[in-house]
Amino acid sequence: MTGFGAIAPGTDLSVHARELVRVHEAVLAGAPVRTRPRPLVSRSWERVMGIGLDPDGHNVRRHLSAHEVERRRRESPLGAVADELLSVVSSVADASRFLMVLTDADGVILWRQGSSPVRRQADLLGFVEGATWTEPVVGTNAIGTALAEAAPVQLFSAEHFEQTQHPWYCTAAPLHDPRTGELLGIVDVSGPALSLHPAVAALVETAVRLAESQLWRHHEMRLERLRRSAEHVLATTPGPLLLVDDHGWVAHHSGIAVRRRIGAPQEDRALAVPGLGMCLPERLADGWLVRPSAGERPIRAVLDLTGAPVLEVRGPDEPWRTPLSRRHADILVHLWRSGPQGLSAGRLSAALYGDGEHAVSVRAEVSRLRRVVGGLVETNPYRLAADVGWTVLEPAHG
Repeated sequence: MTGFGAIAPGTDLSVHARELVRVHEAVLAGAPVRTRPRPLVSRSWERVMGIGLDPDGHNVRRHLSAHEVERRRRESPLGAVADELLSVVSSVADASRFLMVLTDADGVILWRQGSSPVRRQADLLGFVEGATWTEPVVGTNAIGTALAEAAPVQLFSAEHFEQTQHPWYCTAAPLHDPRTGELLGIVDVSGPALSLHPAVAALVETAVRLAESQLWRHHEMRLERLRRSAEHVLATTPGPLLLVDDHGWVAHHSGIAVRRRIGAPQEDRALAVPGLGMCLPERLADGWLVRPSAGERPIRAVLDLTGAPVLEVRGPDEPWRTPLSRRHADILVHLWRSGPQGLSAGRLSAALYGDGEHAVSVRAEVSRLRRVVGGLVETNPYRLAADVGWTVLEPAHG
């Protein structure tokens, strides 16, 4: 995450802030400027000017109800780590002169902690719990721009689009699910512009690493609890099997090579698991027991692209079919064409988007795809399972 700072070491913050105000005024007026905004800032300003936002700061704010904020907190995986992150700030709250904020993946502020005087200033700005802090709502800001750029962002003073935000700095970075790469939200530290310190970027970087490591630890603890709760079943169940949670993460395996994740089990629906064949998951109190159905194990998968994309998985029992989005069908086609060597996230990004700059989006899309097809798609690198026979039915071109 290094290299995203808004100021160079030794910068006179007051002088730099005045220069940025002149640049902001000139660019919005269409006048020539000697110093251009940073490329990241230029891209963001172009986006928000295209939306038609008012740089004077009179844009309509969006605030969710307290009930909705609580609901999002309960459902957010970040709830497991929010208290620990914010406690770092609360221990030095009034002396720190900054706020730490956690948002969800929609840019809605769910948690806020920090200096009381700075909180009061933030209240006037609408920088409060329940506020949506994205570019289309409040213009260029570290949270919204980090979401738009899928990268860490630091903004100083008049690099913000709205003039009401010029007295602030903000430093934000995306926080991802360490298991899947899926975006969970944003960690942001904000405060008075002239109090910006080089250590703020390191603080945000440390917060993200702490949160992601803690999320992984909570995941492992949940799987361990599942293993313990199912010990009596595992001890008396012969044959190859997997014990998985509701999302398909493997807590225990027996008679089959270790897999980290399979498709998310569903009641009364056959599940294709490479190495086990077609399985009918059995519900346990806190998870699922996955064992082969009767018959032979080979699996064949047919990706039908002659109409709306459909995947059919055939085994010894009744086949199951599932519709796919066009993006997920494209991923399967690229992996099918790549053969056993598969594709890295960067190469799959190039195949899907024309460049290798969308690796984060690729990881999230593959994670969503694996919720549907599970072990039919393997990782590191991304590839189709070797013990599954694949057929792709492509539309005729004539």
